[in-house]
Amino acid sequence: MAQPPPPTVIDKPDEIGRLQATFQDKDFSAHGSTWDALWKDAYTPWDRQGPSMALNDVLMAAAQDDDPAAAGLFPALHSSHDTTAAAKRPKALVPGCGRGHDVLLLSAFGYDVTGLDTSATALREAAENARATGDDPVYVPRVGIAAAKGSLTWLVADFFDSAWSSDLVAAEGGYDLIFDYTFFVALPIEARPKWAKRMAELLKPGTGRLVCLEWPLTKPPSTGGPPWGVTADAYAAHLGHPGEEIPYNKDGYVAVAAPSSSSSAGLKQLGRFKPTRTHKAGYDADGRITDFISVWGRP
Repeated sequence: MAQPPPPTVIDKPDEIGRLQATFQDKDFSAHGSTWDALWKDAYTPWDRQGPSMALNDVLMAAAQDDDPAAAGLFPALHSSHDTTAAAKRPKALVPGCGRGHDVLLLSAFGYDVTGLDTSATALREAAENARATGDDPVYVPRVGIAAAKGSLTWLVADFFDSAWSSDLVAAEGGYDLIFDYTFFVALPIEARPKWAKRMAELLKPGTGRLVCLEWPLTKPPSTGGPPWGVTADAYAAHLGHPGEEIPYNKDGYVAVAAPSSSSSAGLKQLGRFKPTRTHKAGYDADGRITDFISVWGRP
């Protein structure tokens, strides 16, 4: 069994401080250009330098049907094994994809993947990353997976603007899989209702899956962001009631327990579990994993 990385809470406290200071009191309308400026300045402390092994492991378990927690969660994944029908390959989206590590991983599982970011600089680096890695085994963990690689699309766009996605949603109903790791936690609380609404709009009804790698769950939201500290209640409250304002207390936590039922437009949580591996930022000082994966569907 692979050993966890050395325990860590924050890798570079001085850099995290600079990141938060950059966004301090900045209007949300200016966040997109601010992220792009950081990419241009080659300041990217959020970059994981590789794909999410937590995402890899849950998809691998689902593809091989060898994990009860993941069984049946990704019905579109098996259609990616049909190498004769590329047009029928499932579609995936990674918003805020940065250098595209997780875009490349999803492509290895047979998804046609769109990596979306507001920064053209980030996507130029993502395209170079794709060329440089090629068949690097880190990005092709496909033991027992018969899928041909899916296509890659790099798109400079605002996640919250429906113009870039309207044709796909109209033609196919939405994406088969959306992966959110560091995107949700980069948004201030005021943007979370819009985030949930867009996720509901972009996810294919019935078989579509939103995968959230919940992090940082141990960081108090009152310490600021990005990344903003999050809780399971925050994901559940917003995704269960997309577009609706959710009350928070003065410490940055959802003010009431997550609603037991979703609104008619809400997403349903299909599973939530702790991954067996994750990025080193998802371990506590004692070497224990603190991240969780939650999987959501749209009725």
